[in-house]
Amino acid sequence: MNALIDAALHRARTVLLVLVLLLTSGTVSYIGIAKESNPDITIPQIYVSINHEGISPEDADRMLVGPMDKHLRSLDGLKEIRATSVEGHASVVLEFTTDVDIDDALADVREKVDAAKAELPDDTDEPVVREINLALFPILVVTLSGQLDDRELYQLANRLQDQLESLPGVLEASISGEREEIAEILVDPALLETYHLRQEDLFTLIGRNNQLVAAGALDNGQGRFGIKVPGLIENELEMLSLPVKVDADRVVTFADIAVGRRTYKDPWSYARVNGKPTVALEIKKRIGSNIIEIVEDVKAIVAREQKNWPAGIEVTYSQDSSKRIRQSLDDLFNNVLAAIILVMIVVVAALGARSAALVGLAIPGSFLTGILLLNVMGYTLNIVVLFALILSVGMLVDGAIVVTEFADRRMSEGYARLQAYAAASKRMAWPIIASTATTLAVFMPLLFWPDTVGEFMKFMPITVLATLTASLVMALLVVPTVGSLIGKPGQHAERTVANLHHAETGDLNALQGVSGRYVRLLRPLLQHPGKVLLTTILLLFVSGGLYGKFGQGVEFFPEIEPDVVSVSVRARGELSLEERDVLVRQVEQRLLPMSELESIFTKVLVKSPRDYPEDTIGVIQIELVDWQKRRRGSVILEDIRERTADVPGIVIETEKQRRGPAQGSDIQLEVYSEYQQALEQTVDAILTQLSETPELRNVRDDRSLPGLEWQLSVDREEAGRLGADIASVGTIIRMITSGLTVGTYRPEGAKDELDIRIRYPFDHRNLDELDRLQVTTGNGTVPLSVFAERVPVPRTGQVRRVDGKRTVRIQADVADGVPVDGMTRAMDAKLQAAGLPKQVQYRFRGNTERQNEAADFLWKAFGVALFVMAIILVTQFNSFYQALLILSAVIFSIIGVLLGLLVKGEPFGIVMCGVGVIALAGIVVNNNIVLIDTFNILRNGGMAPKEAALRTGAQRLRPVMLTTITTILGLLPMVYSLNLDLVNRVVE
Repeated sequence: MNALIDAALHRARTVLLVLVLLLTSGTVSYIGIAKESNPDITIPQIYVSINHEGISPEDADRMLVGPMDKHLRSLDGLKEIRATSVEGHASVVLEFTTDVDIDDALADVREKVDAAKAELPDDTDEPVVREINLALFPILVVTLSGQLDDRELYQLANRLQDQLESLPGVLEASISGEREEIAEILVDPALLETYHLRQEDLFTLIGRNNQLVAAGALDNGQGRFGIKVPGLIENELEMLSLPVKVDADRVVTFADIAVGRRTYKDPWSYARVNGKPTVALEIKKRIGSNIIEIVEDVKAIVAREQKNWPAGIEVTYSQDSSKRIRQSLDDLFNNVLAAIILVMIVVVAALGARSAALVGLAIPGSFLTGILLLNVMGYTLNIVVLFALILSVGMLVDGAIVVTEFADRRMSEGYARLQAYAAASKRMAWPIIASTATTLAVFMPLLFWPDTVGEFMKFMPITVLATLTASLVMALLVVPTVGSLIGKPGQHAERTVANLHHAETGDLNALQGVSGRYVRLLRPLLQHPGKVLLTTILLLFVSGGLYGKFGQGVEFFPEIEPDVVSVSVRARGELSLEERDVLVRQVEQRLLPMSELESIFTKVLVKSPRDYPEDTIGVIQIELVDWQKRRRGSVILEDIRERTADVPGIVIETEKQRRGPAQGSDIQLEVYSEYQQALEQTVDAILTQLSETPELRNVRDDRSLPGLEWQLSVDREEAGRLGADIASVGTIIRMITSGLTVGTYRPEGAKDELDIRIRYPFDHRNLDELDRLQVTTGNGTVPLSVFAERVPVPRTGQVRRVDGKRTVRIQADVADGVPVDGMTRAMDAKLQAAGLPKQVQYRFRGNTERQNEAADFLWKAFGVALFVMAIILVTQFNSFYQALLILSAVIFSIIGVLLGLLVKGEPFGIVMCGVGVIALAGIVVNNNIVLIDTFNILRNGGMAPKEAALRTGAQRLRPVMLTTITTILGLLPMVYSLNLDLVNRVVE
């Protein structure tokens, strides 16, 4: 190491050029590196979606989920399989262990799904298999709203979609809120009977007359001629002109019995922005693309296209991820600038201006070198990386301060600057390497953090490792080299010569200022080491007891002031889409006058969204104005609840946006059993108990709501005598529900093929029509009511299974200020005491499960980190006792953690505080390494232990205080959520 230091100091020009290269390359990397909000992480989950129009939840569970579950259960590395069956659809979510390669798993799942397809019903759509990837979530939503015809609005959105998807960084610009276009043939049932037409003939007629005929070519020796038979339907007129019956000279066409039109499928939802009908384009980026650049390009294209649109079209941008990234980058810049200034103020006060400039150089040098390394490794700049950079601000200068302080000491003794910095770098090299290595050892285990939380958080240790490694190079090579060129003792160093001399070899009683007061405090304490140790241990237990009694408990991930909140509207009853819209509009109108809301996106739904209660009829997503210009999110949500409390017939639930790995409701409890009755009774008992708990709100479960559906019970024997069957019944019933698809065609100007559907007119689509339906058989038309009875039966909304067992999920949110972990433990204790039936089991899922997994890992990581640090320390000092002595400081430093949380009134966050304690271990060890190293040198010189300890404290007080204060100052803005914008002179 000494040879490398000598080479650097004697090749100063080379070191300076390398420094310029690192700063320049780092700056270019900072500008060009892909910037995103959340990290691109791999979630070990695969989603299988199966559609079968009109199928009931029970049939979907039996006929769709059953075959899939049988084939997929044998997959290697499968951790859990969750299935949900609803009307017309079934979904299967496969969760794998984190050591499984997701690409291999995806291929295996597709193979199993292909094998299971043979057992699915004939009319089932092709199953869709896709990976769940956070990168596919939209980074920006562009909404077009205005009082225009649906077709015009869709055309504008489609043209804009083509333009946006041409951008190199845009993966997809999917349109949400656009209804699928179809060709609809409305057949009059009375005319069918008048002309004695069979429904089956109508259904097959279009298929026989809508075909591509490959007639070939005719070659007769005198020429070759292609033969073409135009057979594809190209417009609605051709459909209506098809003959459906010929009677003598009379030809009956579709136009005689039906009306054809180009229209849209029946709406399943309505969407509005700020109360106006809307179509939304969800912009999804390619992996590794720069979100800020993509958003700028998207907005530029929209602005250009908007000039050609009709008047009255409003464009709204929501869920803009680039805003948060810009804010985070600004915060990083402000924090770094503030840290440099604060560090320089402290170092100038202690060491002088030139030394402060050298220490200040280490921060941008380490940062930019770290970002350069991240860019080379192919990582992006995301919120976790930015957090890690801000976290490491105070740690970057520790080595530089130690070297600079030692050199300042030597120059004050008369050393030339080259000799002083050479001596400082060589003398402190191994202590600095050991202290940096212990910090790196602390973060190293975090690279192996499993599960989704680990995938999300792994960018933090990678960033810290890259940045601290760069700081080591800065401290041992760059700072001494630059210091040997510009450093020299000034008036400040001359003023401190006396104190330095007394600390090393002189009379300790002659020390002045802070050093003198410190020595006078330390001297009596050294006479009673046992009492000091017992007092410290007592403080550790007292602080733990105080936090246990008065603290705010434990949380998984800290709550962050939200940018977006959502309001879900729930209502019971068999409501039509229009009736649902009336109720949701009442809520929407109450919220529109609120000035703190930047935009309101409303969606009225026939089917509740995934992870929402089944009776959810609408979801209102609200984007809030900047947090500095409004009340807190919890206060706004309370205001929303008060404004909508008197709307009759509905229940309102509000939810904050969650960031990071925490998702879903605060408490998620799964109850499962093979015995349906026991399961229902247990869930009812739990819900009753939770509803009576005042600290809980939004208590709900995902069971099917009480409802009614009509079942046609067919007498197969009677139907057989009349020449009818189940297939003919199903076909005729679909004429009054969603219609029957009989073919496709591609009209001019359409992007995709349109389905051709036959159905009855709107006034014939009602329950009474079921009793009047006529089924055409070989024996003529027969009333459906002759062999089928319409019976009301309870409706099943959805069927959920986890690992093959019927499962009910109970969810609840806790009131503001109530610890989630405490409520979960209380619930668990009550359930244990209640004595649930043996055939019913339960477990807490969601954030509670992830919190327990994270806590378990972090304890292990902390243990591994301490052991690795012990190895480094034993290697450095060749002493088990001194290694144990240094590590004891890590345990005792937790006193400050607990007292700090008590003072601030904050809960102990498993993820963030756990990581903070681990980071603290590295910082605490650094100071103790410097102290023990100096103590050993003094002892080797023949000094008595207590005298050596006293002089060590006196000598190393200045660098220890400097490194500690600079670390605190670097983190202080983040502790108090302050953004010190020194450029614009604003404190936010």
